[in-house]
Parts: sequence; structure tokens; C-alpha cells
Amino acid sequence: MTADPFSTAELRRRVLAAWADSPARFREDANAEEDLVRGGYRDRLLVELAQNAADAAARAGVPGRLRLELAADGAGGEVLRAANTGVPLDAGGVQGLASLRASAKRDEPGSVGRFGVGFAAVLAVTDEPAVHSTTGGVAFGADRTRAEVAAIGALADEVARRDGAVPVLRLPWPADGTPPEGFATEVVLPLRTGARSAVRAALEELEPELLLALPGLAAVDVVVDGVVRALSVRCAGDQAELTDGDRTTTWRLERRDGVLPEELLADRPVEERGRRAWTLTWAVPLDDDGRPVPLPLPQRVHAPTPSDEPLTLPARLVAPFPLGPDRRHVLPGPVTDALVAAAAGAYADLLAGLAHDAAALALVPRIGLAGAELDAALCTAALDRLRGTAWLPVAGGDADRQTPARAAVLAEPTDERVAALTGAVPGLLPAGWSGRGDAPALAALGVRRVGTAEAVEAVRGIARPTAWWGRLYAALDGAEREELAALPVPLADGRTAHGPAGVLLPDEGLPVARLGPLGLRVADPGAAAPPAARRLLERLGARPATAAAVLADPEVRAAVETSVEAADDGWDTDRDPAAFADAVLALVAAAGTAPGELPWLAELALPDADGGWAAAGELVLPGSRFGAVLADGALGTLDGGLEADPRVLRAVGVLDGFALVRAEDPDDLDVDGAADWADAVLDRLPADAPAPAWPPLTAVRDLELVGDWAGALPLLAELPAEAWTDVVLGGVAVPGYLRWWLCTHPVLDGRRPDRLRHPDAPGLQGLYEPAQAPPGLLGLLRPPASADDVLADVDGALELLDRLADPHRTVPPALLRTVHARLAVALDGVDVDPPDRVRVAPDCVVPAGEAVVLDAPWLQPLVDAPLVPAGGAPGAVADLLDLPLASEVVPARVESRPVRRVRWADVPGAELAAARLGVPALTGEVAVHEPLRAGGRAVPWWPGDGADAVDGTAAALGRALAWRAGAWPLRQALAEAFARPDHAAALAAEDAVGP
Repeated sequence: MTADPFSTAELRRRVLAAWADSPARFREDANAEEDLVRGGYRDRLLVELAQNAADAAARAGVPGRLRLELAADGAGGEVLRAANTGVPLDAGGVQGLASLRASAKRDEPGSVGRFGVGFAAVLAVTDEPAVHSTTGGVAFGADRTRAEVAAIGALADEVARRDGAVPVLRLPWPADGTPPEGFATEVVLPLRTGARSAVRAALEELEPELLLALPGLAAVDVVVDGVVRALSVRCAGDQAELTDGDRTTTWRLERRDGVLPEELLADRPVEERGRRAWTLTWAVPLDDDGRPVPLPLPQRVHAPTPSDEPLTLPARLVAPFPLGPDRRHVLPGPVTDALVAAAAGAYADLLAGLAHDAAALALVPRIGLAGAELDAALCTAALDRLRGTAWLPVAGGDADRQTPARAAVLAEPTDERVAALTGAVPGLLPAGWSGRGDAPALAALGVRRVGTAEAVEAVRGIARPTAWWGRLYAALDGAEREELAALPVPLADGRTAHGPAGVLLPDEGLPVARLGPLGLRVADPGAAAPPAARRLLERLGARPATAAAVLADPEVRAAVETSVEAADDGWDTDRDPAAFADAVLALVAAAGTAPGELPWLAELALPDADGGWAAAGELVLPGSRFGAVLADGALGTLDGGLEADPRVLRAVGVLDGFALVRAEDPDDLDVDGAADWADAVLDRLPADAPAPAWPPLTAVRDLELVGDWAGALPLLAELPAEAWTDVVLGGVAVPGYLRWWLCTHPVLDGRRPDRLRHPDAPGLQGLYEPAQAPPGLLGLLRPPASADDVLADVDGALELLDRLADPHRTVPPALLRTVHARLAVALDGVDVDPPDRVRVAPDCVVPAGEAVVLDAPWLQPLVDAPLVPAGGAPGAVADLLDLPLASEVVPARVESRPVRRVRWADVPGAELAAARLGVPALTGEVAVHEPLRAGGRAVPWWPGDGADAVDGTAAALGRALAWRAGAWPLRQALAEAFARPDHAAALAAEDAVGP
């Protein structure tokens, strides 16, 4: 017989008697148990088993252990066994199990279960639950209960109406069995067939987080099919380590406890009024780096085991909120309000403890996301507490904390911007707290957003090292340009620009330290050193400041161009002319400016040897060769005490040699005779040529100041080739300015080079004296070497015309033949005064009134006046010299009659003559006179309209035929053909030898 240590028989007797006396009581018990099984505890089996284990351990004061094992029952079914440590089952416990809402744990403040109804959850999976303890055991069964109820006739109808369902847990029976070794109690639940899969799934899904809600429970072993999964918790201070098999997760805990005032429990059930002590816990998991890992939403409020109250805070809340009869929803009221306030304070402290990392912002309540009334109250209260708690970090202050109201975050945050603005923008959060994903949390907290323009305003007027400014600019690169317009820029001279526009950004080679006297807004080099800083400042209107760029600044140029005037009028009290000159010289040195590259630098005021100030371009380096060839007093001398690189002094225009001047147009050449040179150039172009496009021009200044040409010419010969290069206009090469100027001035032993001839040019011998100079210099000056050189220039042509009329000069015969015709071409369109004398022979000139220009060669025997060689252009020569033509002074005609007419083709030698003319055969006739007379004289030949008249000589035949054929230069060759017809073959062979 089974022992009955808990007097279960008496318990059954009283319950059955009550049911027999009042069938309504049976109905109430059945309804209550059904409500619990189908309602509040329908899916809480494992939680309730764990809760009972935790309470048993807490009552015993030992770490609780629970073993949940799903095993076969040996009869084809499965049984769930739940063994726990702690206080074993006693009579009060049995009564609690067999009673509805009358727990034996009522007076135990540390227990989790409160009303003794949780055990009803076992009925969701079994009809025959049993509890075996070291003190004895009890069992319940639906079949045994129905058998007992069947004996009470008054209950038959009610049982039938319920299809045989009865309140199982009201009638306990003694049971044999003991818990496993090491455990105090074991609940044994033979599973109904339909419940097995649900129990197996629940065991597999059981999470170690359950242990956070059950402080009396330290470990749970889940055994399924013989495989053990160990769940455990180890608490240390404000952290708990939850282990699930070989995986351990650390949770951050924030606990609160207290005692509720009696008045808050006045409207609560009697059994709740004695349980005034409370403890609540917030928990959130941490990653391996100790940062919080928000729990997925929505969460559930644990009161203390899971309820159906949604929670949109991503953390676990375990709190003893009062629950409604369904055990799933929190009841509103003063107790709930008090616990909400306590939970809000604990939540704020939880986040404050996690504020070492910005991940804590993910735990901040979001506005408008509440899932229910309790959730809204918790979020609102927590957010209010967070807003009033100094928990947010301060950028740059490791231990400093501030309230959200004092905090600020950049509207466009980057790590670099936050780092740069730390200390400049009050309350700025660290960079990691300023991400775009953090914006909703920061907005909910009321953290002030600082736009770029406001950040710029915050840095105005603050003193910081220049490197700090560089980091700030680099950090702001990419921000909206309009918001950065007022960004301060520290200048190299100690001033501050109130915006980057127009500020000069120095490069590495810029002598910033020496530029102060220029008054420029040059950024401090350290502020523009980072590439990103420089890029930003340029985007905001700052200009790159290489030395060349600074020199190109209009203000610098204006100051240089007025520096001499300023020196004469007295400089401003805050400016020093010597310092100004030093600044400009330093710029020129850094820029590597070449002499003449920036002509306006010659206006720079520099000290002269007389103690005054003069333009650099009007000063000569002391002791230079150039100064020795100038006329006395032509230019000043630089003060010998000025310490500067001679190359730099030359670049600003100080002279130690002839200086080059460059321009794009002759009008811009500020040199002696520039306009005259331009006219001389244009005179060489064809009269109908369009206006030329001038190439870049190079000239030499100060030629008119030379006093010693013997010493100056070698210096000029040393100038770069561009100084001597010809200018090409419209395909015509003409002398450049330097060569023109020298050739038109008496620089060679007091004589003009263009009035001499090259010593190696015999073609002008007798007309021009040879130039005497070293060959190299002659190659540069290029005195005329031919008539073409002379005739290329109008002045040269006029000079040649005069020399031809000089009886003291001679003309080479080869030149005399064509010189007048070439002069006529060169001077075409020029208003020329005809000479008084004209050249008629290499060594003979005659008065112009005595000479005639031969225009018709057949008239020569009739002309008695000296003949001027016309070079094939008699009309033009006559016009040039204002002389008559022979045809104008000799009126004559053929007076004799021909003795015969002969076809040209029949004249002996005609075939060779035709070959020499390049025609197949001669055509036409020739009239032979014996003799031929015209103008009262015998003449050798005379042209005619139909037939030419000749005296029959070979010479006459050759001239007549040459004139008729338009091949006058071939007259001698044709005469030879007619003179030696019997040698035609030999002469033809000779013709074939030459080209």
C-alpha cells in the first residue's frame, strides 16, 4: 500500500463532499481549471516548471538547478520529467497544487510564483501529472477523478455536458517514486499523443534568457533523446553570463528593488497586499567588445515571466507588474505607475553605464513607436529620464558626461569634422555618436543639431594653432559651399580673413615670411597644408599662391608700378620701401622670373648710388660692362649696398646688359624708333598685301643711350638669337628691330651698316665701301651683299639711285645692265625726285638731259644721245629717271625697197634657228634690202607688220627673228645659226651638251 504522507485522502474527501453538497462548486472548479489551461497558462509549461524550481531553490537558499528530460515511457509514449533542487514538496505545497489561486508561497517574498495556479499549465500536455519528492509524492489523473465524480449522482448531468471533462488538479492521490539523485523534486508528465511535438519544440527553443527572470535558478539541463543541452547563468555585479551549450553571452544588468507604499496596494487583492517588496531588472546583451546589442523588436514585458505586453525598448525588462486574471496582461493602476517610474530610472542608468560606446543610442526609445499603453508609458518615462540624465559623452572629455539638453551633434557629421570642432562647438558629441543612423535617437533625446553655418559661426573669433585650422578645413571639405562663405582664415601676417574668397594659398616655395609689406591676404601656410584643406579653400574662392601667381596679382603690380612715385612722395608710415623691395625681390627669386618676362617689374623702386630711389629698369648694376658703354648720365647706378642675387636684379629690370623688350604689336614696343621700324617693315610688303598679323616681337632697349659703339656691339652680339631673328610677315622675312636699328645708325666706325657692303660681296664694288668688323658681327648686322639686299628697303633703293648718279663711283657691268629696271620695281609707287645725272656706263654718268632710254633696239643706230640701260623695262626706267624713250626722239621709217622676199623657213640655217627657238619650223617672210635704209641712215634690221626688213646679214636676221619670236636674249644664237648654216649639225650637237 502506498504511503500517504500528505493526507491526500482527506483532501479528496473534502473536495468530493463540497462537490456533492454543491454541484455549482464542481462547475466553478471545472470552469476555473479550464480557463487556466486554455487561457493564461496554455503555452507556459516550461516557464512554470522553471518558476517552481526557482521558488524551491530560493526557499532553500541554494542555487537552483532544473533538469528537463524528454524520454520514452517504455510503452510507446513519451514522458517529460522536470527535476529540481531546493525545498522538497510538503503538505502545504500539495494543498497549493490541489487548490485554485491559493498558493503555499503566499508569504514568501522571494518567490516568483504568487497564486499557486501555474501548475495548471501541465494539463496542456498531460492528463496524469505526478510530483515525486524526497518527502513523498502525489499524483493526479483525469480517469481517477472521473471515477470519483461518477459516484456523485448530482454531478452526472454536468459531467455529461462537459463530455467527461473534470477538474483534474482538485483530487490528489499519493504516489510512489523518488526524484533523481541530487534533486529534491521531480514532476513527471506522461504526454498525450497530440502534445509530444509541441513539447519537443518547446524544449529545443528554450532560451537561457529565461534564467534572467528567475534569479533563484542557476542552471537548466535540457535532455532530448539523450542529448544534454546545458543552460546556465553566472552573475557578477552588473553583468550576467548566459551559457547555452558551448556559447556564452554576456548581458549588462541594471537592477532596482524597493518596497511599495501600502496605500498603492489598497485596491489590490488581499494576497497581493502582503507582497510589497519588488525587484526589477533591465538586461541587454553585449558583444565581444562590450557594446550593447539591441534585442529584436518587439520584446515582451516579463512580469516576471513572459507576458503578452509588447515592449519597443530593445532590452529585456523583468518586473513584478500586477497581472490580470488571464496572467498575460498588466493591469493599470498606481502599482504599475510606480513600477514604470522605477523602470524608467533604471533604464536611464542602464544606458548611462553603457555610454562608453555609441551603440547605446540604439537603446534610446523612439517617439511614436509604442505597441501598447504600458509600452507607451515605459518609453515616455524612460525618454524623460534620459533627457534629464547626464549620460551623454563630451567629445574630447573622456570622463565628462552631459545631459542631452546640453549636447550637440553636427548635422553633417564625419569623424574628422567632429575631431576638428571638438572644444569649439560646446557640448559636441564624439564622432562615433554622430552617425546618420543615430539621428532618430538624438532627435528623440532633444540633442541640438548644429549645421555647417552654425559651426562656422562657432569658430569665428577663437584662437587656435594654424595646424588646427588646416584639420578643420580638411574636415569640412565636401560641405555646402554657401554655408562656408564666412569661414575664417588665419593669415600669414597675423590677421584673420573673414572668408576664404580672395585669400592666397601659398605653395611650398613662396617666401611667406617676407611678403608682409605687400599687404596681401596670404593664408598661413600651416592652415592650407593638408591637401583637402587646400582643396576646400580653393573651392570657396581662395587662389593658389605660387610666387608667379602672387606676382600676377593686380594689387602687387599696381604697387610696383607706383612704387617710385610713392618713394618720391614719401611712403606711408607703416610701409618701408626697402622692405617692399625685398618682398618683391623674394617673390621674383621664388618664381624664377626671367629677365623681361614681366616688363612692369622694371618700375620697382630700388635705391640708387646717389641715395635716392629709382625704377629698377633705369638702374645699372655697378661695375657692369653695360654701364661702361653708355653715355655719361644716361642711366642711374644701383646702390652697391643692396644685397640681392644679380639674377633676381636682372629679372626686375636692373641692367647689366642690353635688355630685351617683348610685345605682340609694334605699338606696344617702348623702344627708340619702333614706329619707324614698323613702317620700314610694312614698306617691304607687296602694295596690295592685307594688313599683316604680327608675330611675337622682340626688341632691345636703350640703344639710343650708347656712347661707345665699339664696346656696345660685342655686348649686343652676345644677346639671345631672338633679338636678332628676322620677322616674318605674310611669308616675307624682314629684319627684326635690333638689326634694323643698328643698320640705320652710324655704329660701325661712325657709318651706317646699310650704307656699306659686305667685304665678300663684289657685286656692289665701286658703289659701296666694304664694312670692317669681325665676321661674327658682320653675320649679325648683315650689311648688303647684293643689289637685292639694297633694293629690299625703300631707303636703300633711294640711296642706290643717288650713288648711281655719283661720277666718283663705278658700277659693275653685270649690275648696270639691270639696276635701273630693278630700281623702278623697288620704287614703284614711291614719290622719287629724278637724279640730275644718270649712269650710262660702268664708269660714266651724264647729265640727265642728255640721255635717252632705248626702248626699240632697231633704233639704236639712229640715236646719237647716251643710252641708259633699261634692263628690259624701258618705260619704267624712263619714268623713274624722267628721261625720254628712243622711240619718242627718233621718228623714222624704212625708206629703201627690198630686193627679194624669202620665207623664213627657206633661209639657210632656219632649221637650227627653229630648234633653238623650240618651234617645229619658222613661219612668215623676211624682206631683204641691199642696203636697208631708215631715217636717212643705213640700218641692219627693222621690224614690220607683215615681213621684217633686214640688210641680209646673219646678225640682222638673228635680231629680227629674235624680236619677232619674243626671244630677244637668243638673238646671238639665232645669228650664229644663220651665219654658219653649213655647221648646223655641229652646232646642234653643242646645244645638246648643255642643259
